[in-house]
Amino acid sequence: MGILSSETGFLGIDIGNDSIKIVELKKEKDKVRLVTYGFSENVSVGKTTWQNSVTNTAKIIQRIINSSGMTSINAVASLPTFSVFSSVLNLSNVTKKDIASAVHWEAKKVIPLPLDEMILDWKIIQDPQTEESGDIKVLLTGAPQTLVKRYIEIFKKAQVNLLSLETETFSLVRSLVGRDKTTVLLLEIGASTTDVTIVDRGIPILNRSIDVAGNSITKAIAKNLNIEISQAEQFKYDMGISSLDSGDDGVPKIVSESVSPIVNEIKYAINLFRGKNGDKEIEKIVLTGGSAFLPNLPAYLSKVLDMKVIIGNPWEAVSYPVDLQPLLNEIGPRMSVAVGLALRETE
Repeated sequence: MGILSSETGFLGIDIGNDSIKIVELKKEKDKVRLVTYGFSENVSVGKTTWQNSVTNTAKIIQRIINSSGMTSINAVASLPTFSVFSSVLNLSNVTKKDIASAVHWEAKKVIPLPLDEMILDWKIIQDPQTEESGDIKVLLTGAPQTLVKRYIEIFKKAQVNLLSLETETFSLVRSLVGRDKTTVLLLEIGASTTDVTIVDRGIPILNRSIDVAGNSITKAIAKNLNIEISQAEQFKYDMGISSLDSGDDGVPKIVSESVSPIVNEIKYAINLFRGKNGDKEIEKIVLTGGSAFLPNLPAYLSKVLDMKVIIGNPWEAVSYPVDLQPLLNEIGPRMSVAVGLALRETE
């Protein structure tokens, strides 16, 4: 972590199961500048009791802010994709004044939990095709009230002004897709979960999450080779994934087998998308998350899925000293959500 400026900006705070990442950005005229950043990994926030989790999380946030020299107290935080429900609603023959009641009615059909336990948010998607047909397309999101209250308590204890909460997906779209209107698949492989999101014209239209991610690969290596987790983690990044046709034994085969559920989930999401949008093709897969730099992973996914796969760059819309570029490129996939959150307030 490093201090780049003492000027106040906006904080993007990404609270994961195993890490907390914070980015401070500042808007200067027509540019967004990186002020500073910080992170704490292997914090095991999700493995403590409810009260301790709130208290410990607040302390970790305070520690990152203080040690990184952050001066802002205004923050946007992310809600984990797997805990937030989202759906695209097509409303027919509805006037604008009746949209709110129509959305609430449709929400009862698509959200599996009682609505009085959820906090709902929605926005109209500007879609020329639906406008011509007279229909209105709405993006609906819903988060459990208990989760939102927990976040509010965390930030009160951390003495940070929580401006808003948003789903990780929207943050990733902002930092990795930007104004690109093509159809892309965002693949975030974190420590505990992998999120697959298909984005069309800047709108996430399909989200899926599975409990297979970086930790799963590390544990598989440790179990197969009978070694410590720390050693397995190092092996994972030293060896990466072998080609399907290489016939290699040992670690590369273990890793590729561990990744196979992720590949299957991607294929399933693509088939769902094609079933509803037969005339559209996904242009590319944008890879992010802590496991994005697993050696050979982009090439491996490109081969097995027959698609273009790139590692996302969340710093593309951010200015920073050129000598920091190698370091920022290295940590970029881990910081994508935090960057997207901070960008929300600079737009």
